[in-house]
Amino acid sequence: MILFPAIDLKDGQCVRLKLGDMDQATVFNDNPANQAARFVSQGFEWLHLVDLNGAFEGKPVNEAAVDSILNAVDIPIQLGGGIRSLAQIETWLDKGIERVILGTVALRNPALVREACQKFPGRIVVGIDARNGHVAVEGWAETSSLTAVELAARFADAGVAAIVFTDIDRDGVLKGLNIESTLALANAVRIPVIASGGLASMNDIHRLLEPDCRILEGAISGRAIYDGRIDVTEALRLIREMA
Repeated sequence: MILFPAIDLKDGQCVRLKLGDMDQATVFNDNPANQAARFVSQGFEWLHLVDLNGAFEGKPVNEAAVDSILNAVDIPIQLGGGIRSLAQIETWLDKGIERVILGTVALRNPALVREACQKFPGRIVVGIDARNGHVAVEGWAETSSLTAVELAARFADAGVAAIVFTDIDRDGVLKGLNIESTLALANAVRIPVIASGGLASMNDIHRLLEPDCRILEGAISGRAIYDGRIDVTEALRLIREMA
């Protein structure tokens, strides 16, 4: 079980959104590299980065902030947001990003996901963001008729390293993870699933360590870490003990 601290980048700053709304952004640190280094010092072993501007604009926007993070830490990083081409994927991987997350393009251009998985085995993650069970894309601005499970099934044999499943209705509002939907997805496909959206307290950490959640690769936390609602030292200790 991996606990991924999230760094969401908007206009070069480390923020958290409420329900994916760019107009409801809380700035937690105006120095993303400093925030990344802080997470490393706390004992985290991975970072989860999202270029929020990129997700809406369909192209990388916060490159300078990502570069600064890459220069500041030496733990593996997964990055999503606005990555729409094989060239962009290759550029980020060459820079030192460990895994690239493909969201909108997974729905719009599944062939690209398959090609990327073949060219960069073990380094392509599919991001599935759902609102009421249906896939949302373009920075969550559009909702499709496809369900999360249906989209995941399309990549069952593609060689995807993991799926990041986000419940948009819980993201940034500290309602708790949607364990039921996350486990339903994880049990429907053989691809490792990472839970995202709503992780609120140590109760969520304890829930993730129960036997039925062992199927998950991990979970992403943002606001609960920044707000101190999670005791990071205790959470990481519990996770290590269950390994």
